[in-house]
Amino acid sequence: MSEETKRPEEETQDVQDVQDVPEAQEAAEEEAPQPEEAKGKEKGRKKKEKGITFTREQAEQMELAVKQLESTKDQFARLAAEYDNYRKRTAKEKDSLYQDAKADTIKEFLAVYDNLERAANAEGDDDSPHKKGLEMIFSQYKEILKKLGVTEIEAQGLPFDPERHNAVMHVEDENFGENIVSQVFQAGFLLGSKVIRHAIVQVAN
Repeated sequence: MSEETKRPEEETQDVQDVQDVPEAQEAAEEEAPQPEEAKGKEKGRKKKEKGITFTREQAEQMELAVKQLESTKDQFARLAAEYDNYRKRTAKEKDSLYQDAKADTIKEFLAVYDNLERAANAEGDDDSPHKKGLEMIFSQYKEILKKLGVTEIEAQGLPFDPERHNAVMHVEDENFGENIVSQVFQAGFLLGSKVIRHAIVQVAN
Protein backbone atom coordinates (compact mmCIF):
# COMPACT_ATOMS: atom_id res chain seq x y z
CA MET A 1 0.00 0.00 0.00
CA SER A 2 1.35 3.42 -0.92
CA GLU A 3 1.59 6.36 1.44
CA GLU A 4 -1.15 8.13 -0.48
CA THR A 5 -3.66 5.33 0.17
CA LYS A 6 -3.08 5.16 3.97
CA ARG A 7 -6.16 5.10 6.01
CA PRO A 8 -7.03 7.87 8.47
CA GLU A 9 -6.56 5.50 11.43
CA GLU A 10 -2.94 4.85 10.46
CA GLU A 11 -2.23 8.57 10.04
CA THR A 12 -3.63 9.25 13.49
CA GLN A 13 -1.41 6.52 14.95
CA ASP A 14 1.65 8.05 13.28
CA VAL A 15 0.87 11.48 14.76
CA GLN A 16 0.53 9.99 18.24
CA ASP A 17 3.85 8.20 17.83
CA VAL A 18 5.53 11.48 16.91
CA GLN A 19 3.99 13.26 19.91
CA ASP A 20 5.18 10.51 22.26
CA VAL A 21 8.80 10.90 21.17
CA PRO A 22 9.67 13.96 23.39
CA GLU A 23 8.14 12.31 26.41
CA ALA A 24 10.09 9.16 25.79
CA GLN A 25 13.27 11.17 25.36
CA GLU A 26 12.73 12.98 28.66
CA ALA A 27 12.18 9.70 30.45
CA ALA A 28 15.29 8.26 28.84
CA GLU A 29 17.32 11.31 29.86
CA GLU A 30 16.21 10.97 33.47
CA GLU A 31 17.13 7.28 33.49
CA ALA A 32 20.37 7.86 31.60
CA PRO A 33 23.64 8.45 33.56
CA GLN A 34 24.15 12.08 34.56
CA PRO A 35 26.74 14.06 32.60
CA GLU A 36 30.01 15.09 34.28
CA GLU A 37 28.79 18.62 34.99
CA ALA A 38 25.75 17.35 36.83
CA LYS A 39 27.88 14.88 38.77
CA GLY A 40 30.24 17.70 39.72
CA LYS A 41 27.39 19.84 41.05
CA GLU A 42 26.02 16.93 43.06
CA LYS A 43 29.45 16.14 44.43
CA GLY A 44 29.97 19.82 45.34
CA ARG A 45 26.65 19.89 47.12
CA LYS A 46 27.63 16.84 49.17
CA LYS A 47 30.96 18.43 49.99
CA LYS A 48 29.20 21.61 51.06
CA GLU A 49 26.94 19.62 53.35
CA LYS A 50 29.98 17.90 54.83
CA GLY A 51 31.68 21.30 55.16
CA ILE A 52 28.83 22.64 57.26
CA THR A 53 29.13 19.69 59.63
CA PHE A 54 32.91 20.17 59.89
CA THR A 55 32.52 23.90 60.52
CA ARG A 56 30.26 23.21 63.47
CA GLU A 57 32.77 20.79 64.91
CA GLN A 58 35.53 23.29 64.30
CA ALA A 59 33.52 26.02 66.05
CA GLU A 60 33.14 23.78 69.09
CA GLN A 61 36.87 23.06 69.07
CA MET A 62 37.67 26.75 68.69
CA GLU A 63 35.35 27.64 71.55
CA LEU A 64 37.12 25.10 73.74
CA ALA A 65 40.50 26.44 72.60
CA VAL A 66 39.43 30.01 73.44
CA LYS A 67 38.41 28.93 76.94
CA GLN A 68 41.73 27.18 77.42
CA LEU A 69 43.56 30.24 76.13
CA GLU A 70 41.68 32.52 78.54
CA SER A 71 42.54 30.18 81.40
CA THR A 72 46.19 30.12 80.35
CA LYS A 73 46.25 33.92 80.03
CA ASP A 74 44.75 34.25 83.52
CA GLN A 75 47.34 31.88 84.96
CA PHE A 76 50.11 33.76 83.19
CA ALA A 77 48.83 37.12 84.49
CA ARG A 78 48.73 35.75 88.04
CA LEU A 79 52.22 34.30 87.69
CA ALA A 80 53.55 37.57 86.25
CA ALA A 81 51.98 39.54 89.12
CA GLU A 82 53.42 37.15 91.71
CA TYR A 83 56.86 37.36 90.12
CA ASP A 84 56.69 41.17 90.00
CA ASN A 85 55.75 41.27 93.70
CA TYR A 86 58.54 38.83 94.50
CA ARG A 87 61.05 40.88 92.53
CA LYS A 88 60.04 44.12 94.26
CA ARG A 89 60.03 42.47 97.68
CA THR A 90 63.46 40.89 97.25
CA ALA A 91 64.88 44.14 95.82
CA LYS A 92 63.50 46.04 98.82
CA GLU A 93 64.88 43.47 101.24
CA LYS A 94 68.25 43.53 99.50
CA ASP A 95 68.38 47.34 99.64
CA SER A 96 67.31 47.29 103.28
CA LEU A 97 70.06 44.81 104.18
CA TYR A 98 72.61 46.90 102.30
CA GLN A 99 71.50 50.12 103.99
CA ASP A 100 71.55 48.47 107.43
CA ALA A 101 75.06 47.10 106.87
CA LYS A 102 76.20 50.48 105.55
CA ALA A 103 74.68 52.30 108.53
CA ASP A 104 76.30 49.91 111.02
CA THR A 105 79.69 50.36 109.35
CA ILE A 106 79.48 54.14 109.25
CA LYS A 107 78.31 54.25 112.86
CA GLU A 108 81.54 52.58 113.96
CA PHE A 109 83.55 55.35 112.29
CA LEU A 110 81.64 58.19 113.93
CA ALA A 111 83.87 57.93 117.00
CA VAL A 112 86.74 59.01 114.74
CA TYR A 113 84.61 61.98 113.65
CA ASP A 114 84.09 62.96 117.30
CA ASN A 115 87.82 62.84 118.06
CA LEU A 116 88.74 64.85 114.97
CA GLU A 117 86.09 67.43 115.81
CA ARG A 118 87.37 67.85 119.36
CA ALA A 119 90.96 68.11 118.16
CA ALA A 120 90.06 70.68 115.49
CA ASN A 121 88.08 72.80 117.97
CA ALA A 122 90.68 72.63 120.73
CA GLU A 123 92.28 75.88 121.75
CA GLY A 124 95.79 76.43 120.53
CA ASP A 125 97.91 78.11 117.94
CA ASP A 126 95.80 78.44 114.82
CA ASP A 127 98.96 78.71 112.74
CA SER A 128 100.32 75.45 114.09
CA PRO A 129 100.96 72.98 111.26
CA HIS A 130 99.60 70.19 113.45
CA LYS A 131 96.29 71.93 113.96
CA LYS A 132 96.05 72.86 110.28
CA GLY A 133 96.77 69.26 109.41
CA LEU A 134 94.01 68.06 111.76
CA GLU A 135 91.56 70.56 110.25
CA MET A 136 92.40 69.32 106.76
CA ILE A 137 91.94 65.69 107.81
CA PHE A 138 88.65 66.53 109.51
CA SER A 139 87.43 68.38 106.42
CA GLN A 140 88.38 65.43 104.23
CA TYR A 141 86.63 63.05 106.59
CA LYS A 142 83.41 65.06 106.40
CA GLU A 143 83.57 65.02 102.60
CA ILE A 144 83.84 61.23 102.63
CA LEU A 145 80.76 60.97 104.84
CA LYS A 146 78.91 63.33 102.53
CA LYS A 147 79.72 61.18 99.49
CA LEU A 148 78.38 58.16 101.37
CA GLY A 149 75.07 59.98 101.86
CA VAL A 150 75.65 60.86 105.52
CA THR A 151 74.46 64.24 106.77
CA GLU A 152 74.65 65.83 110.20
CA ILE A 153 71.40 66.33 112.08
CA GLU A 154 70.65 70.01 112.67
CA ALA A 155 69.82 70.65 116.29
CA GLN A 156 71.24 73.89 117.71
CA GLY A 157 68.46 76.48 118.19
CA LEU A 158 65.76 74.21 116.75
CA PRO A 159 62.71 72.69 118.47
CA PHE A 160 63.44 69.42 120.21
CA ASP A 161 62.60 66.41 118.01
CA PRO A 162 62.54 63.07 119.88
CA GLU A 163 62.89 61.25 116.54
CA ARG A 164 66.31 62.84 115.98
CA HIS A 165 67.46 64.28 119.31
CA ASN A 166 68.36 62.64 122.59
CA ALA A 167 67.93 65.12 125.48
CA VAL A 168 70.25 64.48 128.42
CA MET A 169 69.86 67.86 130.16
CA HIS A 170 67.12 70.44 130.70
CA VAL A 171 67.81 74.06 131.67
CA GLU A 172 65.86 77.26 132.17
CA ASP A 173 67.21 79.90 129.83
CA GLU A 174 65.41 83.10 128.87
CA ASN A 175 67.51 83.37 125.72
CA PHE A 176 65.70 80.38 124.20
CA GLY A 177 62.09 79.60 123.60
CA GLU A 178 60.22 76.69 125.09
CA ASN A 179 61.50 73.22 124.21
CA ILE A 180 64.39 74.54 122.13
CA VAL A 181 67.79 72.83 121.84
CA SER A 182 70.21 75.13 123.59
CA GLN A 183 73.39 73.05 123.26
CA VAL A 184 74.66 70.06 121.31
CA PHE A 185 76.98 67.71 123.16
CA GLN A 186 77.43 65.19 120.36
CA ALA A 187 76.44 65.50 116.72
CA GLY A 188 73.82 63.17 115.32
CA PHE A 189 73.79 61.78 111.76
CA LEU A 190 71.40 60.61 109.07
CA LEU A 191 71.99 58.10 106.30
CA GLY A 192 69.50 59.31 103.77
CA SER A 193 66.42 59.70 105.95
CA LYS A 194 67.44 57.05 108.47
CA VAL A 195 68.89 58.11 111.82
CA ILE A 196 72.14 56.27 112.45
CA ARG A 197 72.94 58.25 115.60
CA HIS A 198 70.77 60.65 117.58
CA ALA A 199 72.15 64.05 118.47
CA ILE A 200 72.82 64.34 122.21
CA VAL A 201 71.48 67.72 123.30
CA GLN A 202 70.46 70.03 126.07
CA VAL A 203 66.93 71.43 125.96
CA ALA A 204 65.87 74.80 127.32
CA ASN A 205 62.65 75.64 129.16
